[in-house]
This record gives sequence, C-alpha cells and structure tokens, in this order.
Amino acid sequence: MLVILGAIALTLQGQLWFSDSGFAKTRSLRAAVAEQHAQNAELRERNEALDAEVVNLKRSHEAAEERARTDLGMIGPDETFYQVVPVADAAH
Repeated sequence: MLVILGAIALTLQGQLWFSDSGFAKTRSLRAAVAEQHAQNAELRERNEALDAEVVNLKRSHEAAEERARTDLGMIGPDETFYQVVPVADAAH
C-alpha cells in the first residue's frame, strides 16, 4: 500500500514539474505579467504627461501659441521671419 501511494506521489510530482501546464508555464506567465506591469507603468506616465499638456494647452493661450510656433512654424502678424542659411564650406 505504501509503495502504491509513493508511486502516485511521484507521478503527481512529475506532472507538476515536467508537464506543459506545470511550474514552467507558471514561471513564464509570471514573467509575462511582470513585463506587462512595467509596460503599463511606462504608458501610464506617458498618458499623465499628455494629460498635463492638454490641460496646459486648454488653459493657456501662450502655451498654444508656443506649440503652434515650434510645431507648425507660426509667425505672428507683427513679426518678421528671417531664415539663416549656413554658408557651404568651400574646401569640400
């Protein structure tokens, strides 16, 4: 009787350690969950920064104007645009 119980215990332990749904799969799933948590934290930080920028753009005319100048090249009505072109090196 004791031999049968030992054989059953060894069989169950073998399935736990060596089957596709045993410890190896649990370990890989835990690693995937940890990776997803890290990715979610990065995306959460990015979303918070974007939310803050949206609030700033909604509340501040200067912030919207600065964004238009840098991203769209906006020039104000009382401003003059000067484009500086670097001189090509004659030695080359």
